[in-house]
Amino acid sequence: MPAKNASAIAGMARSYKAPEQVKQTAHKQEFMMPEPVLTPLSKAVLERRYLARNDAGEIIERPAQLFERVARAVAAADRIFDPAASLETVDAVAADFESAMTSLAFLPNTPCLVNAGRPTGQLAACFVMPVEDSLESIFQTLKDTALIHQSGGGTGFSFSRIRPRGDSIFPAFGVSGGPLSFIRLFDSATYIIDRNQVRPGANMGVLHISHPDVEEFIRSKSNSESLQNFNLSVAIDDQFLDCLKKGEDYPLVHPRTGRVVTYKSAGELMEMIAQSAWNSGDPGLLFIDRINRANPTPGLGKIEATNPCGEQPLLPYESCTLGSINLTRFVRNGDIEYSKLEQQVHLAVHFLDNMIESNRYPMQQIEEQSRMNRKIGLGVMGFADLLIRLGVPYQSDPALKLAKEIMANIGSFAMDASAKLAESRGNFPAFDQSIFPAAGVKYRRHAALTTIAPTGSISLIAGASSGIEPVFSFRTKRRLIDTDVEEVHPIYQEYMDENRPIPGAIFQTAWDVSPEWHLKIQEAFQKQTDSAVSKTVNVPEDATVDEIRDLFLTASKMNVKGVTVYRDKSRRNQTLNACPMPCESCG
Repeated sequence: MPAKNASAIAGMARSYKAPEQVKQTAHKQEFMMPEPVLTPLSKAVLERRYLARNDAGEIIERPAQLFERVARAVAAADRIFDPAASLETVDAVAADFESAMTSLAFLPNTPCLVNAGRPTGQLAACFVMPVEDSLESIFQTLKDTALIHQSGGGTGFSFSRIRPRGDSIFPAFGVSGGPLSFIRLFDSATYIIDRNQVRPGANMGVLHISHPDVEEFIRSKSNSESLQNFNLSVAIDDQFLDCLKKGEDYPLVHPRTGRVVTYKSAGELMEMIAQSAWNSGDPGLLFIDRINRANPTPGLGKIEATNPCGEQPLLPYESCTLGSINLTRFVRNGDIEYSKLEQQVHLAVHFLDNMIESNRYPMQQIEEQSRMNRKIGLGVMGFADLLIRLGVPYQSDPALKLAKEIMANIGSFAMDASAKLAESRGNFPAFDQSIFPAAGVKYRRHAALTTIAPTGSISLIAGASSGIEPVFSFRTKRRLIDTDVEEVHPIYQEYMDENRPIPGAIFQTAWDVSPEWHLKIQEAFQKQTDSAVSKTVNVPEDATVDEIRDLFLTASKMNVKGVTVYRDKSRRNQTLNACPMPCESCG
């Protein structure tokens, strides 16, 4: 279908208004579900960040109406592929979408919940933007980034192409400030843009380990007050890991000329990375060659950066729509209901594919690249809660087995769903430039299907543990915009209400799980995931720099695409803090 027709139908989807704002038309099927069962924290998050407001700032939408608004807007995209579809047929799809969200079994990424069916209409969470070695490119990307942040998206950049500090600038007279000067510029712009935004902007800054300014980059967040709107990652290649293993020096290469500038000890660079991560949690590592070996469209170029939390490697101008399945909704009588999970995965893939059509992209290049590859990121939340329900310790071999089994099934179900959509809607346009024809794949609607996102806000709405992380603490004080909110974990509260013994082996927090086991769980999910896995390796406040370095080295030998290590209280403005147990203020 011509793009202009698709845009017109997407506009129809975005024009949907909440039921109390318009009179129901005769054809419209009434299907709004009962209000979802929400925790006090879930309600607070929805009220502060998601529910529609009028010009006076008053909330004019209930949670059930939010889910209906989103469902109708996303389901309307079905008519792009079947213009003859009846309104009743589209309503039936919308009812299924709404049911999945209202039951909190599946939730899309935050921009979709906020913007679907509303004027902004921007539904994607993740973007990677190019940064070339020219002022024109840099400031064009800065402008584009402002528009993305304004719409609720997060951005990632590789600054590896920018010439190093002190390099000549031609034809003008002067010297370059290097990548860090422009990262600070982007950070300041994000702060200004976000001052009046409900959802703060987030960025990922990547620099290749071979860049001459890599030492300055590594140390740039040693002061915890600097670059507050950026996560940082060093892109590590196989050559560096080989030099590290052999105790050799590694070449730093001028990005403009391609010439070796100097050699640095690989061991000393890794020591510097560990020291900075000990100080502030940054930088993390991206194993960039490993990421590109899994690049589904190598014919379109190499991947150099990821989204802000590292789980979605993307080409320049690509975006990705994310959604997560709440695993706690698929446990019954001590077993996982895989048939029910399969139905939910098929529904979720349909939903995410429609999001690509319904999306009002911030700029044409992003729309073209996103439609070219149609990457989606279906992931999970509530893994730690599922383990508690099943009586399985997070730090255990049975947990590893479950992680592999669950994600393998989700991946298989998602491939089936993508193939079925491709039969009716077509393969993604860059299919012939992808790895799939050589693998004997005939139908594939999406270049990438699965991703493990951190699910920060949507897991709060769902009342589930975030992503695949262990529970941070069973009594938590959480910073929510400008307010501290104290919460008790729902399953933990159940045990207390019923005066049941609380088995410490099952109720493991992030601090009860050894750092090595954090990595083992990450690897178990990564082996079954198309894109990457957002996972934080939590270490206690008294962890040493040597311990963090050893974790980085361990991760480099595992099947993970990146690693982030966070030492407790290494940042003054830490979002989550464990409450002492018992805690008078928590009950």
